[in-house]
Amino acid sequence: MKLYLKIWRQTNVDSNGSFQNYEIDEITPDMSFLEMMDVLNEKLILEGVDPVAFDHDCREGICGSCSLFINGRAHGPDTGITTCQLHMRKFQDGDSIVIEPFRASSFPVIKDLVVDRTSFDRIQHAGGYISINTSGNTQDANTIPIRKEDADNAFDAATCIGCGACVATCKNASAMLFVSAKVSQFSYLPQGQVEAKDRVLNMVKQMDEEGFGNCTNTGACEVECPKGISIKNIARMNKEFLKAKL
Repeated sequence: MKLYLKIWRQTNVDSNGSFQNYEIDEITPDMSFLEMMDVLNEKLILEGVDPVAFDHDCREGICGSCSLFINGRAHGPDTGITTCQLHMRKFQDGDSIVIEPFRASSFPVIKDLVVDRTSFDRIQHAGGYISINTSGNTQDANTIPIRKEDADNAFDAATCIGCGACVATCKNASAMLFVSAKVSQFSYLPQGQVEAKDRVLNMVKQMDEEGFGNCTNTGACEVECPKGISIKNIARMNKEFLKAKL
């Protein structure tokens, strides 16, 4: 396969970026998208050109770091996957592919396709945890009866990997799907009830301080989420938030 790539290049957060055009050949349909990027970078290095910076780690769809905006879609033209799980068989010989970083003021560009998503970490630190004294005769978690439906819902919310696709896809750059998933994974469980009020208030406050937009219920975040996190979690978070405020 021969491909024409249009890639965003930006030296650092303070510089102005622009699209650069590249041609790449001998790409096989079985390659992953990131393997294709590796081949491109090997070619650029041999040509004495600075390789394209992009983020990755596990390459198994678990860590969420491989966040690229490909042809106008977060993680590319497939559904329910991260960029590292996208394969070149989703493209045709001679295709033009536009590759950008996730666009949001709360995700500043570090270099090229790498963005700073530590705003998500700060939201998580604000309340996405359970504080419990585990010393002494603490009751074992698996001895606490939990409804199957609640356990399933908590597990579904906990599958959020914090990749930021919801933010990149939302016209308001809203992080409410991410925050609501982190709130819901605890609010369904009895262990999360003790700090439920402080959790939702603190996490929503931090989300607002980070500059993320609000939700207008277009549902684009759910469509592009690689883990299929439901926007029902946003409704649940809003309910938890109003209850905490009252």
